[in-house]
This record gives sequence, structure tokens and C-alpha cells, in this order.
Amino acid sequence: MTTAASEPTSFLQIRRSQPRVGAGSISSGAVRSRVYLAMAAFAAVYLLIGGRLVLLAQMDETPAAEFISAQDAVAASRPDLVDRNGEILATDIRTASVYAEPRKIVDVEEVLEGLGSVFPELNSDTMRQRLSSRAGFIWLKREISPAQQQAIHRLGLPGIGFLWEKQRFYPGGPTAGHIVGSVNIDNQGLAGMEKHVDDAWLSDLRSIGFASDRPMEPVRLAVDLRVQHVVRDELAKAMERYQAIAAVGIVLDAHTGEVVAMSSLPDYDPNNREEALDKDKLNRATGGVFEMGSVFKTFTTAMALDSGRVSMRDSFDATRPIRAGGRTISDFHGKNRILSVPEIFIYSSNIGTAKMMLATGIDEQQAFLKKLGMTERLPTELPENATPLLPKRWGELAAITVSFGHGISVTPMQTAVAAAALVNGGRLIPPTFLPRDEQTANSLATRVISEEASRAMRYLFRLNVLSGSGKRAEVPGYLVGGKTGTAEKVENGRYVSNKRRNSFLSAFPMDDPRYVVLVVLDEPKPEREGLAATAGLNTAPVTGAIIRRAAPMLGVLPQFGEGAETIEISY
Repeated sequence: MTTAASEPTSFLQIRRSQPRVGAGSISSGAVRSRVYLAMAAFAAVYLLIGGRLVLLAQMDETPAAEFISAQDAVAASRPDLVDRNGEILATDIRTASVYAEPRKIVDVEEVLEGLGSVFPELNSDTMRQRLSSRAGFIWLKREISPAQQQAIHRLGLPGIGFLWEKQRFYPGGPTAGHIVGSVNIDNQGLAGMEKHVDDAWLSDLRSIGFASDRPMEPVRLAVDLRVQHVVRDELAKAMERYQAIAAVGIVLDAHTGEVVAMSSLPDYDPNNREEALDKDKLNRATGGVFEMGSVFKTFTTAMALDSGRVSMRDSFDATRPIRAGGRTISDFHGKNRILSVPEIFIYSSNIGTAKMMLATGIDEQQAFLKKLGMTERLPTELPENATPLLPKRWGELAAITVSFGHGISVTPMQTAVAAAALVNGGRLIPPTFLPRDEQTANSLATRVISEEASRAMRYLFRLNVLSGSGKRAEVPGYLVGGKTGTAEKVENGRYVSNKRRNSFLSAFPMDDPRYVVLVVLDEPKPEREGLAATAGLNTAPVTGAIIRRAAPMLGVLPQFGEGAETIEISY
């Protein structure tokens, strides 16, 4: 007899031996399928999330091409521009610019509202469209102030960032604006020496990536900032005193051709790029051409004396006007008598000057002015160099009017450069805005008149200040010499008697001229009622004021005492 205790059977064996039956039963294969399906679903979700994270990581680590291009552009450096004494004329400073990466912006309206609180002009439909795009990079505002940068930063807007870039800064403002020039918002030179530096070598460095965040040696200029300030200051005071509409001043080293100072008013502040676009603020010294009037008699006289056909002992009849080409050539306050060559110069006789030219020859006149560089564009480092306007037909009438500065228009710089050749011993030296020593200048110089003719011109320059129309340019101790010029302006093809352009072309010290100074005033008015508005009454004293202040800065010592007025001259 068998009992339950003698034949034990496990509960598990009984459960396995009895298969489940009925409508609710599920096969083991179905269970495994559901497990695998769930695992696949979870894997897909994880893969999707991982892929998105990888994509976002790549977006952060790989900036848009536009961003890289902008980053390279704003990192571009420029060398400092300094004057001959090392004073900074132009330098780079760091400034922030704000940009957006539209594909990273979460809420466009929030960004627009935030930006508009600092820059109201950015809260616009156009900006909404730009921020709603899938662009990788867009500029929002360039060269913002530190306060604006902090205000944007505090907003914490996703997709909005800052790039630190180089901004050009000109400590002297407009003082030497036309010399240093200006740059665009990407720090590329547009005008003046800034443009010259780009054209000479900086743009090439940029193209190969050697101008980004690299210290550069300063570029030294020939200008003396102290003298530059003096010239600009005196011109500004003269414009106010004589109610002139424009003015030009140039100080040129007669031995080296260096431009020590050059100012053209009205001028502009290169820190404000918009001012550079004002047509009234152009660089008249090199970029404008004008009839220079009677200062041109300097060149006619030098030509006549150098030709050997006229000497200092000669005289010419100035009692009656000259008739040529249906026009009458007369003198302003003429002496109506025979005049010697020195008298023709100091009395500024149109008749006597024309007769000296005719005695020399019309062909010789053209050749001489070409030799002086007055008939073609004068190259300098500045890109602003105008081309002279010459007579269409160089006949007798044209030659006569050109002899006293009418019918030909040149730049003031051309006038100063040619005058330097007449007083420095007869050597024409190309002008430069960069430092140059005398040895280099001598290698570039070309002879245009003889040393004897140059000595005669120095004598005439000094004589005109002592006894002629240039008396008000005299500065005790500095042996100033020069020639006045008063040219009527042309309107609608006719000369207008009540609108003049006055000039004074000078040099000092006349026993061994070191510097040429040219001053031009456009449409000066009488200083007070009852006075005239001739060059002797306005540009001559302005020139004297410049020399009085600038000469000590330039190291020119005054000469006093017996023999100070001696100038070598032979007849």
C-alpha cells in the first residue's frame, strides 16, 4: 500500500505536466516577440536622441562658414600710423560687434523685443525675417559701445553673441584727416595713407592670412603733428576772419620733398566715416585743381631767366596793355611805365610777365611747365591726385594768360613742389608723405633750372616781401620770401570780379631755403569795410603766422644782426 509520503511529486512538476488551455492562454513565442519589440522601440528612441545630440554637438563645434569668414575679417590688424616724431596718428582699438545665429534662436519675438530695447531700429519686419531664417550667421550691429554690449549681454538671448574686432581710432580727429585718410567698417583702407598702406603691402598680407592678430611695426610718416596743428589752426582762424569758404595750407621740405604738413579745410574727422563722403570736404591740396593766379609768374620768371634770353638787368615796356586774340591784357594797379625784371615781379605786372614769356617762346613755355610737372598728374602716396586742366589750344593768347596763372589749373601740391625746385638750387624733387633723407632725395632729383637762376629767384622772393606785395608775410629773423596770387574765379565760362582765390607761395629762410609754405584762401572777404581782399592782405599774413609758430618747431633758428639780409645774387 502506497502512501502520498512514499511517492512525493513536486508542485512544479505537476504544473509543467498540465498544459494551460482556454481562450486567455498565450504562447511562449508571442511573449518573446513582444519583448523584442519593446527592446527595439527603446533602442530606436535612444538612437534618435543620440543622433540629435551628435547633430547639436556638431553645430556647436563646427561654426557656419559665414561665422568663420566674419571672425577672420574682424581679426585683421593694421599697423599704427605715426608722425615723424612717433606721435600716434592712427591705431587699432578693440570693440564689440553683436551677431545672431538664427538656427539657434528659440523665440524670435523674444529676441526682437530684447534687441529693440537697446537698438530700436532692429525691431522691424525685415529683422524678423532674417532671424526666422536658417542662416548660420548674420551681423546685427557693428562697433557697439561697452554699455550697449553689456545691455545685450544681460538679456541672455539664445543665438545672440559678440565678436571682438579691430576698430580704427584717430586720436587727433580731423587734424591730419586728409593725410591719414580713413578705413571702412572692415578696417580696409579707403583714402589717404591708409589706402596707400593697403595697396603697398597690407592687402597681400591679409590675402595669405598674415594680418590677423599680429603685431605690426608702425608706419612712420613725414608729417610733423605739431606743425600740422599750426597750419590747420591758422587756416581755420583765417577762414573765420576773412569769411572764406575753403582754405589750403602746405609745408614742404625743399631739400627732401617731404610733406611736413598739409591741411585742406573744410576737413573731416576720420573717426566719423560719413563725413568723408561730404563733397565739400574733399582734399583740395592734392585732389583739386585751380587757377593759381599770379603765383604762376614765379614760374614764368624762372623760365625766362634760365633760358638766357632774359636777364635781371632787362626791362620791358608796361605803359600800354597788350592785345592778343581779341582780348586786352592789362595790369591791376599798373605803373604805366617801363619796368625792370625785379619790378615786374614785385609789382606783379601781367604785361611785363607776358612780354618775358614772349621773349622766351611759347614752345619753351610748354616744355618748361612739363619739366616742372605742371602738365600731368603728380603722383604721391595719396590716391587723391587730380590731373591738371590745360588749354585746349596753346596759342599766343593761351600762352600769355598761362604766363600769369590764368587758363591753366593745377593742384596746390604741384605748385609747392615746383616752387621748391626754383629755390633749392634748381632740383625738382618728387613729393613724399613718408620720411626721406637728403641722399635719397638727391638720387631722385632732376635739374630744371640752373643754380644761377635759382639764386635770382631767391633774391626776387625776398625782395617781394621786403618791398612788394608780400610785406605782411615778414617774420623778423626768418628771411621770408614769396609771391602773392589773386585769381578771379570762373562761373559759367566767365571770370567773376567779386569772387577770388588768393594764394601766397613762400619759402624760408631765403639765404638757404629749407621749407616752402603755400597758403590758399577761397573767396576771402575784406577783413573790414574799406579794405580790399587781395592776397597781400590775407594769405600773406596767414603765411607769416604759420612760419612764426612753426619755424622753431622745425629747428630753424632766427637770424638777427648785421648781414642777416644778405642774399647772394649777381647781375
